[in-house]
Amino acid sequence: MSFRNRCQIAGGEGVINLNVPLAGGRDQKTLMKDVKIADDQPWQAQHWKTIISCYSRSPWFGFYRDDLEGLYKTRYEGLMEFNLACFDWAMKRLRMQATVSLTESYAPGYKEKEVVDIRGRFSPKNRTISTGTPPVRYRQVFEERTGFIPGLSILDLLFCEGKEAIRYIRS
Repeated sequence: MSFRNRCQIAGGEGVINLNVPLAGGRDQKTLMKDVKIADDQPWQAQHWKTIISCYSRSPWFGFYRDDLEGLYKTRYEGLMEFNLACFDWAMKRLRMQATVSLTESYAPGYKEKEVVDIRGRFSPKNRTISTGTPPVRYRQVFEERTGFIPGLSILDLLFCEGKEAIRYIRS
């Protein structure tokens, strides 16, 4: 279980997984660069409808809506291509910069000072980031019904806090 083909958002009943269908299924042992998106399902339209349903009443949805919709109207062949486009979109909205480099081959681990390896720090099973500190809380759309849900997609934070999202990330 990983977040390589999913993100989690908040709905009125709790966590909703937005899963990108993979050509060849989910249990493939393939390098990330070689994972293809199954193009036989209308997953982008379904994701977009779900996002609208969950966040249309959030304070900042209208501000980000048109740009985000562009991600869901663009066809992506590979999962890495889609993930990098989403990462780039979020980093621009947060006005953050990061140097990202891709490896040429899989390495099970890295020397601590060579690279920051965060592959094992995120888990869909418990929706938390293993940092040892409690999550920073912010007001969520359905918090009165579901309670605060930590570890959701950056979309949740952006739609709820807008330009202040970076302050939450830094804290």
